Amino acid sequence: MFPSHRPRRLRQTPAMRRLVAESSLEPRHLVLPMFVADGIEAPREISSMPGVFQHTPDSLRRAATEAVEAGVGGIMLFGVPRPEDKDADGSGASDPGGILNRGLRWIADEVGDATVIMADTCLDEFTDHGHCGVLGADGEVDNDLTLQRYVDMAVAQADSGAHLLGPSGMMDGQVAVIRKALDGAGHTDVGQLAYSAKYASAFYGPFREAVGSSLQGDRRTYQQDPANRRESLREVDLDLAEGADIVLVKPAMSYLDIVRETADRSPVPVAAYQISGEYSMITAAAQNGWIDRDAAIFESLTSIRRAGADIVLTYWATEAAGWL
Repeated sequence: MFPSHRPRRLRQTPAMRRLVAESSLEPRHLVLPMFVADGIEAPREISSMPGVFQHTPDSLRRAATEAVEAGVGGIMLFGVPRPEDKDADGSGASDPGGILNRGLRWIADEVGDATVIMADTCLDEFTDHGHCGVLGADGEVDNDLTLQRYVDMAVAQADSGAHLLGPSGMMDGQVAVIRKALDGAGHTDVGQLAYSAKYASAFYGPFREAVGSSLQGDRRTYQQDPANRRESLREVDLDLAEGADIVLVKPAMSYLDIVRETADRSPVPVAAYQISGEYSMITAAAQNGWIDRDAAIFESLTSIRRAGADIVLTYWATEAAGWL
């Protein structure tokens, strides 16, 4: 008995596989996260993320131009202030002269509307305790006090040229208060890429080096428990009801089931963030000769697209866009 159904017929040549591919990966799907640091004289490589740098103004402009020329869909910018500029309220986040807002203006002046300029709308880089919000008398993050800081930060980022804001602190109601503030300040065209399902992941470690985090303790009272699935869908629904223009799942590769379920229910585009730990694991394995680096990068990005992400934030955005 020979099989009458032979799926291998559609795998015989690269042209055939390309013809029937169910998921595509294009430069426009990719967003490049970037770090701009205050007070450094030259770009500084992040030791746990080989090939990724904290940028100076000049290197930031060059890297942004390279990303645009490669065709990436957008740039997500994070600011790295000097330790002495951090305080309990993260005041540097809303200061027009703060490093993130200056960085947004540098990119806007360099590339304008040639790509989508995104800003991390969170306090963790700017607080001396490293949390994503303002601490109450009990030492825990105070949700509602933090929302006012997000409002101030959001308006400052929109004033600085961001097209999309990325509220990532997982405070209840953050999308709604930011939307109201943006509209009230005349920024009705500035959107929100809401970090709707953001987990308390062990894979964030290299990122904390990247932003010079001052974190004390953990973020488990506001980021989600990795054991939970339905909770994510509730968070997504709440952000959609509050006016999110795009919803995001973070991390990506350990949460592809959440990406899929979010994509199945969301009426707006879905993003997923291939985070620092995912980048570093692939990089380290490749440096040891254990895996094919380029093939692993391409496979990992394709898996995130296959799961349903319209947009993928990845530190390989510019490089991968060049391949594509």
